[in-house]
Amino acid sequence: MPDFWKSAGMHLLAPDSNGWLGLTPDFVRAYLTRPEVHPIETSCAAEVALHDALMADPLRKIKPGELEALADADAVDNYRVVLGFRDQLAAAGTIEGAYLRLMRQGNITVPPVFVDQMVHLICRNMLKDASDPIRVRVAELLFRDQTVSTDEGRLMLADQEIVEMHARTATESGIAQLLAETGTPMKAVSLDVLDEDNKQMYWPRSDRFDTVVDMRFGQPALDALARVLETWLAHMLRLDVRIEPRARIDDTDWRWHIGLDSEASALLNTLYEGRSVPSADMERIVALFRMHIAEDRLVVDRVKGRPVYLALAMTPDHIVKMKPQNLLLNLPLHPGA
Repeated sequence: MPDFWKSAGMHLLAPDSNGWLGLTPDFVRAYLTRPEVHPIETSCAAEVALHDALMADPLRKIKPGELEALADADAVDNYRVVLGFRDQLAAAGTIEGAYLRLMRQGNITVPPVFVDQMVHLICRNMLKDASDPIRVRVAELLFRDQTVSTDEGRLMLADQEIVEMHARTATESGIAQLLAETGTPMKAVSLDVLDEDNKQMYWPRSDRFDTVVDMRFGQPALDALARVLETWLAHMLRLDVRIEPRARIDDTDWRWHIGLDSEASALLNTLYEGRSVPSADMERIVALFRMHIAEDRLVVDRVKGRPVYLALAMTPDHIVKMKPQNLLLNLPLHPGA
């Protein structure tokens, strides 16, 4: 199978008997090389000694007063964050297990970037046998924010960080100022749009996150996202579901819904309560899905035999910020199912 997302670091982990990613010393070492905790020329002897000891044994316990001996207060804070994350991973034993624990406890104590990196790894693992580049590309939505363009009636999603980087590069190079002086409008960032004909281009550039997908109803990307969400639930909860894209919700007996981000949650709640939603807000819905849970015995009584509706929406400034944990935490399942 084509390799992809080498930057996720899955090669540093060891799959367990359930197919989840088991923690290894090498994975922790990768975090110890981050600039926030790697010693610099002005680091004190205690900081250098601590780093050397951790690199030799990344899972070693920190002795009382060991962090406080560091001269740099910022270094102390950074070590607390990284080592706290390490300890949560070690307690769970796997990336997937640690992610579920973090999400279920509600009070997330690790930086958002670490959470995104966990989802990146989980998606890389659950899609390890994927052969469709479009499916892999839309899985990026689970851990990377997207910028939405609706020009010419299309619904194009591009990586927000990459779009901003292109725009910043153009500004820093003086192109923007030159175009302004000559009265020439600056062109929008131009990235390659994946389709059925050119999608194989994705594999060698997967770590660049620089391709665009069209999420309109009926397009392959929307169906691919449905398959990704099915795989997410199967991998994380061993839950068998069927998800299908929908153009609208026509259901007089609507029982349950899940917003895949905060914007969609608010919109679905308003619709469910029978209140009107301004057309401008309705246009911010990027995707609608209908989900059926295969094992009815797992479902709470009021939702048995009924579909669960899912939605993804963009912010007023056209950014999609998916929260994949919503799909894990808000299912209509019996406690302990």
